[in-house]
Amino acid sequence: MTPETRIPDDGEQYSSEITSTTLFAAFSAARRKHALAYLTQKPVAIPLGDLAEFIALKEGEPSYDWYERVLVDLYHNHLPHLTDADLVEYDEETELVKSAVSREVVAPYLNLSEQTDS
Repeated sequence: MTPETRIPDDGEQYSSEITSTTLFAAFSAARRKHALAYLTQKPVAIPLGDLAEFIALKEGEPSYDWYERVLVDLYHNHLPHLTDADLVEYDEETELVKSAVSREVVAPYLNLSEQTDS
């Protein structure tokens, strides 16, 4: 499967080989799935802290302690996985994260993943 992906900043199309195996591996962790779902809805890069806050709320644990745990887990575990798979871009200097794929690429996999979670 070779879906068309986009660079969110300028909208130019480029071809990137993203296999279904890559996407299913990304969705194998709930935090990565939540991160991709959230980031593909955002037209610009967002602070990593905002992503961690969203995931903490999504997990039903809105405490500061849980937010910190999510933030550390994203930084050390999930962001490296997603950036290695070319699904997100993360700038360590500014701590901004953005989707490297369009919503249309991940939407079918998100829908399938949500169906199997039910």
